[in-house]
Amino acid sequence: MSVVRPARPERQAQRRAQRQARGTAARLSGRRAEVIAALWLMAKGYRILGFRLATPLGEIDLLAQRGGVLAVVEVKSRTSLEAALEAVTYEQRARLRRAGAHVAAHRAGLRGAVVRLDLIALAPGRRPRHVPDAWPNSWPKGWNGDQ
Repeated sequence: MSVVRPARPERQAQRRAQRQARGTAARLSGRRAEVIAALWLMAKGYRILGFRLATPLGEIDLLAQRGGVLAVVEVKSRTSLEAALEAVTYEQRARLRRAGAHVAAHRAGLRGAVVRLDLIALAPGRRPRHVPDAWPNSWPKGWNGDQ
């Protein structure tokens, strides 16, 4: 009969520190990707209205505006552009759609703007790829952001 021994407290602390370090690295990488994406959009004439906007319905990585278009931007950084483009799930698109509609309805100056879901895909050694209206069929039929 084998005896199960509890892990030593030192080993538990070491594992916890490793998990925290991985989480910190991921957050820094995500923040860096969002800054690169924002600079890319600004170079294309967009005005950045917010980073990591928390709404009751979900978080928006970047909120940008150009003309009458309000772009709800999801930023994905992966090892390849293809992987970044495929990384956004149906659930994430639904969350982005709800969060974008909430912001458009509740922020002064944005009522009446056409809301669009965009994607910026980043990969090492490649230029960022901006996909305007990345999911055109994500909105309910007849909804154009000005309700």
